Amino acid sequence: MSPLNTSAGAHRKATAREWIGLAVIALPCLLYSMDLTVLNLAVPHLSAALRPTSAQMLWIVDIYGFMLAGSLITMGTLGDRIGRRKLLLIGAACFGVASVFAAFSTSAEMLIAARALLGVAGATLAPSTLSLIRNMFLDAHERTIAIGVWVTSFAVGGAIGPLVGGVLLEHYAWGSVFLVGVPVMALLLVIGPWLLPEYRDDTASRLDLPSAALSIVAVLAVIYGLKRIAESGIGALPIGMMAAGVATGFVFVRRQAKLADPLIDLRLLRAPAFSAALAINTLGFFVGFAAFLLIAQYLQLVLGLSPLQAGLWSLPSSLAFVVGSNLVARVVRRIRPGFVVAGGLVLAAAGFGLLAALERENGLRMLVIAYGILSLGLSFVFTLAVDMLVRTAPPERAGAASALSETSSELGGALGIAILGSVVVAVYRRALAAAALDGVPLETAQAARSSPGAAADLAAGLAGPAGDRLKDASREAFAQAFEVTALISAAVALAAALLAAIILREVETPTPSSPPTQPPSLA
Repeated sequence: MSPLNTSAGAHRKATAREWIGLAVIALPCLLYSMDLTVLNLAVPHLSAALRPTSAQMLWIVDIYGFMLAGSLITMGTLGDRIGRRKLLLIGAACFGVASVFAAFSTSAEMLIAARALLGVAGATLAPSTLSLIRNMFLDAHERTIAIGVWVTSFAVGGAIGPLVGGVLLEHYAWGSVFLVGVPVMALLLVIGPWLLPEYRDDTASRLDLPSAALSIVAVLAVIYGLKRIAESGIGALPIGMMAAGVATGFVFVRRQAKLADPLIDLRLLRAPAFSAALAINTLGFFVGFAAFLLIAQYLQLVLGLSPLQAGLWSLPSSLAFVVGSNLVARVVRRIRPGFVVAGGLVLAAAGFGLLAALERENGLRMLVIAYGILSLGLSFVFTLAVDMLVRTAPPERAGAASALSETSSELGGALGIAILGSVVVAVYRRALAAAALDGVPLETAQAARSSPGAAADLAAGLAGPAGDRLKDASREAFAQAFEVTALISAAVALAAALLAAIILREVETPTPSSPPTQPPSLA
């Protein structure tokens, strides 16, 4: 067992080495988040270069997220066994190699393989970095600050990903979007062994490969089904895949209960605070992921902004998220974490309520304010939920707890996009079908119901008032769908707030474990 778990070390304050190490840890997390979004801008360019089929394009876009989500549990537990720093450095090396492989792909199949490898490598980053934070920052208050920085790095990556990608694609080939991470991963490989401590569970046995395979298949099948429902609606294939994933997950859980050294220690879930924090994290990402996607569409499809303008008007919400993630450590000094989480969810619900009441014209200012409010509230939720998950897990299981945290985030986000996305599609189609579209050909009106984007393209091809009528009807239909999902999200946030206030109310406020030490140094 690591010496960090001794009673003497349990009260140690972080030195400059740990804080600089935190900055190093934040860089791959930022890239992890960027890689989820940066490809979207490059799709038209790589389509022209590689000529992928529609099915291949879906795999190019989705395979990274699929492999990432499916590998998180295995990688988190593997880090506990072989060492979290070692796994992080191995993942960084693989991520860099796969990035170069993707940047210079000469076929769709080659790019799909590269994106799959990027997903597996990316799955080592979040659990390894979070579990390292668990052992680098032993003081509870300092750890809350560190986790706030960790959460912020993901928010910043998601915010700057489209902007960085847009600049690169303006001047360079599509492959350049993958090369951004290479120098960062090289830097991590050089200074990581010096700044980051190693930690492993020396008593752990070998990795149970059947459990690893079952966890990957279960998560992949569920995520695949959810994504297909969000894109194409309910069908036999996605429902069958989800059912297969749930059945595989059941077999996985039964196997863990029988193993002496399971891949996931189910005892973690017996702690009410851990289970509640996991559920709240899932619900937070359920409403958060869908909101981020739908607001970006609303800015463009209803308010008529360009993609660049939409990205710029989204920056205030990213700033609110950054501020909240770093402010929360001060707030919990005065208020119990469970009540801060509940307050953050109420704040997010208020933001969703404002989104449901947006004006059709001149609604940009209110949307930016509402977006900032809900981002601020969710920043409290994500930071403290992760903090409680890490704090309530034994140190030797920090990697597994971190993996569960990240898996709940991915699953919650996929559920939000699938379920709320399906609500958007249903409301949009019904509203557009009821609209008066005089002069619009029946075939065109029916085709426009597939999506607001398709309606905009079809409206542009219609001459005279008919095109304007279709465009206005499509905007109104999407706005109605947006309002419905905002109200649903507000209700989910309020339900999660109630859960936090009841179950997490006894979680104690993190306090400094020892008096302040002398100014830190690298010596």
